Amino acid sequence: MANVGFVGAGTVGTALAVRLRGKGYIVAAVASRTRASADRLAGMVEGCRVYNTAQEVADAADLVFITTPDGIIPEIAAQVKWHPKQGVVHCSGADSLDILAPATKHDAMRGGFHPLQTFATVAYAIENIPGSTFALEADEPLLGSLKEMAAALGGHWIVLKPGDKVVYHAAAVLSCNYMITLVKLATDLWKTFGVSTPEATQALLPLMRGTLNNLNNVGLPNSLTGPIARGDTGTVQKHLVALHEKAPDLLPAYEELGRQTIPIALAKGKIDRDKANELNAILSHPGR
Repeated sequence: MANVGFVGAGTVGTALAVRLRGKGYIVAAVASRTRASADRLAGMVEGCRVYNTAQEVADAADLVFITTPDGIIPEIAAQVKWHPKQGVVHCSGADSLDILAPATKHDAMRGGFHPLQTFATVAYAIENIPGSTFALEADEPLLGSLKEMAAALGGHWIVLKPGDKVVYHAAAVLSCNYMITLVKLATDLWKTFGVSTPEATQALLPLMRGTLNNLNNVGLPNSLTGPIARGDTGTVQKHLVALHEKAPDLLPAYEELGRQTIPIALAKGKIDRDKANELNAILSHPGR
């Protein structure tokens, strides 16, 4: 099994190092912008040695993860003198393999290994990795090694083609980051009837968990519920009127989300094309 090194000891790098060591991988080396973060990672990973430079990590490891902020990855790739057949892997969600192009000058192998997961802290990152999907980019034999690594971490993997990465990452933003935005918009509405953001969040969380459970158990489109799913034009119209009075800034978002929901309701089979057209007309020209 190859020795693994990390350049960058932030949340993702530390969590991957801890999990890989727990699965029997030899995490031999780490360097980071700050000594404190490198020391923290090494303190959590048995046998890991702290180095001062990325070059020293590259000299000590067969497979090197560059887990710095995305903007620094090309700089690291260009500064280091890599070794032939060495694996050089980044964990960026939006960048493809082109940012590692300098590594190919030394006949190193490039790879992408992005955990499709939300990492708020190191502790939560370590907890959340199992069960995650990893987006992989590489040629063989490195690709096979990354597949084995994803499986060892208790995850699944998908292989992306050149040009897929940005759209893949946009999908992740929609499903993760913008879910937080939707909750913020919802809790703002609760303020209009005197409920604070923390209270509203706690009230909405069981509903969100139930929705995720439905999505997990019955998938799309059958997990869709609510007025559009059942063709309840009256309720949708009431929402539009209330939002116009209480939160007019939210109307465009509500209308667009509603229009995007209509095809899901059609696919579920609970509304017909006439009802879909009626809903679309209300959401496009609410007639307030």
